[in-house]
Amino acid sequence: MRAVWILWLRQIKRYARARTRLIGSLGQPVLFLFALGFGFGPIYARAGGGNYLEFVVPGIIAMGIIFTAVFGGIEIIWDRQFGFLKETLVAPVPRLAIVLGRTLGGATTAMLQGVIVLVICLIAGFRIHHPLLVPLAVVFMFLIALVFAAIGTAIGSVLRDMQGFQLIMNFLVMPLFFFSNALFPTAGLPAPLRLAVQLNPLSYGVAGMRDALAGTASWGMALDLAVLGGMAGVLLGLSSFLFSRIEA
Repeated sequence: MRAVWILWLRQIKRYARARTRLIGSLGQPVLFLFALGFGFGPIYARAGGGNYLEFVVPGIIAMGIIFTAVFGGIEIIWDRQFGFLKETLVAPVPRLAIVLGRTLGGATTAMLQGVIVLVICLIAGFRIHHPLLVPLAVVFMFLIALVFAAIGTAIGSVLRDMQGFQLIMNFLVMPLFFFSNALFPTAGLPAPLRLAVQLNPLSYGVAGMRDALAGTASWGMALDLAVLGGMAGVLLGLSSFLFSRIEA
C-alpha cells in the first residue's frame, strides 16, 4: 500500500507542475460550455426541453474528466521512451501496486479537473438543485475518471508510440463521449443509437451526475453506481493484466 500511495502522490505532483497542460485541458470544456450551453439553449427551450445549460453541464464536466484521465496513459509511453518506466519496473514493488498507484493518481487528477470545470460552470450560471448531493456527484466524477484512467493505462501498456495512441483516442474515446447522453437526451433516438447510449458506461456516469446536480433522474442512482463501479473494476483488472506483461 505504501508503493501505491507514493505513486498516487507522484502522479498528482506531476499534474500540479504541468500548468500549461492544466490550462489547455480546460479549453475544450469551456468552449463546449459557451458554444453549446448558450448557443443551443434557446432552441432546446423552444423544443420544450427546459434549461439546456442544466442538462449539458454534467456532460461538459465529464468531458473535462475523460480526456485528462485517458491522456494519463500517454505517460506510460513517454516514460518507456525516456527510460523512466524501466527504473520503475526494476524497483522491488509489485506491478499491481505500480498500476494501481498510477491509475488512481490519474483518476484523482482528472476528478480535480472535473471539479474545476464545475466551478467554471457555476460562474457561467449553472445552479445546483441539491447541494447535499454534491459529494455523490464527486463520487461519480471519480468513478468516471477511474474508468477512463484504466482505459488509458491499458492502451498505454500495449502501444509504443504516440501516433498509435492518438488513433485510439479518435476511434475509441471520442465515440464514447459523443455516443453517450452527455450532449443530447436519449428520448426519441432511433433504437440502434439508443442501445449504443445504454451500453456506454459513460452514459451512467453522466446520468448520475445529472441526477445529483440538476435533479434529473434517468435510470436511477443505484443502477448508475452499480454499472460504473462494475466497469471500473473490470477495466482496472484488464489494465493491471496488460501492465503486468509490459516490457520496458
